Amino acid sequence: MPSEITLLSALLTGFFGSVHCIGMCGGIVGALTVGLPEGTRQAPSAILPYQLFYNVGRITSYTIAGGMAGFIGTRILHTASLSQGQLVGMIVSGMFMIALGLYISGWWRGLVLLERLGSKIWQYIEPIGRTFIPVTHLWQALSLGLVWGWLPCGMVYAVLVWSLSAGSATQGAMLMLAFGLGTLPTLLALGEFARKLESFRNKHVVRKIAGIIIIFFGVWILINSGGHDLMDSHNHH
Repeated sequence: MPSEITLLSALLTGFFGSVHCIGMCGGIVGALTVGLPEGTRQAPSAILPYQLFYNVGRITSYTIAGGMAGFIGTRILHTASLSQGQLVGMIVSGMFMIALGLYISGWWRGLVLLERLGSKIWQYIEPIGRTFIPVTHLWQALSLGLVWGWLPCGMVYAVLVWSLSAGSATQGAMLMLAFGLGTLPTLLALGEFARKLESFRNKHVVRKIAGIIIIFFGVWILINSGGHDLMDSHNHH
């Protein structure tokens, strides 16, 4: 299983990075509610089941994609020796954690390039989502969420690439699941609470602290991978 520190990093990445989701996914959230009766849209308790189904679908797609990435990564790494494969996996994980930390803190925006690449695939997936709009039943919210999970997003794609080095399909799925759960509070938030949550996460200091924590995790993994490399070399001799 992925280590607790790796899953915590993915969870924090989703939580603090979900400010990015508000701008990208706001239109989709609006499309979810536009077909519902006025009374349902005005009552948080009535609209909550639709939001839950919507986000269950989204996170399910993340988890499936993470499992696929973990499986593909495992096949690639198995072309090398076991120790080399583990070392490469740890180095890739550490580097992407650092990249995510820089992205969240606002110090580096290079992950936007991943969104541009993903948009080429999204143009074929997006029309499928339209078939479930307007949403009037829970199964439509779930289906729309499943499609939404493939929306081009630098944050999602970065964690997905990170999942390549997770070690197995199960571990890759768990990594993306943790990330998806981290985004859940923001995308479930309603009204005044949503505005307060967005305001808190947009604070300059909060974003910097979150980025530094994730960068620290990445550096820790890189240092640890170096230690394993030295130990393997010592045991070989």
